[in-house]
Amino acid sequence: MSYKPDKTDLAILHHLQKDARMPNNELAKQVKMAPSAVLERVKKLEQRGIIRNYHARIDASALDLKLLAFVFIKSDRRPGEDTVAQELVKIPEVQELHHIAGDDCFLVKVRTRDAQSLLELMRNQFGKIKHITSTKTTIVLDTSKDDNYLPLPVIE
Repeated sequence: MSYKPDKTDLAILHHLQKDARMPNNELAKQVKMAPSAVLERVKKLEQRGIIRNYHARIDASALDLKLLAFVFIKSDRRPGEDTVAQELVKIPEVQELHHIAGDDCFLVKVRTRDAQSLLELMRNQFGKIKHITSTKTTIVLDTSKDDNYLPLPVIE
């Protein structure tokens, strides 16, 4: 069953998406509601799976993970078969995994220290996954925007 957030839920989501650590009393002020009512709404958004989790965004370069790459992967498995995906999600360097339409089967976002560690990842991890028939890697030179904010409907 699909739930469509109302104006108040959208306002809550807007604020929490920008600052997940916002105290409940501050969130209540922002959406002009009682703290107890806001807390109840947040709990319902969590229970419905609309708010899936809270996390810290860490600067990858501060941890010497300076190389960002996207890898297009072809597999010999038929569409809908997820054995390759099950193996790819186990790899820590894989940040995102998307099953895609087109010539390739998967688009994988990976982050490593440098080109050598990317090569090692490709050989020692991806290369050992059965049913991967080819890969095509694109290395990111510069990033102009990197956020996970969803384009929420405008609140009027």
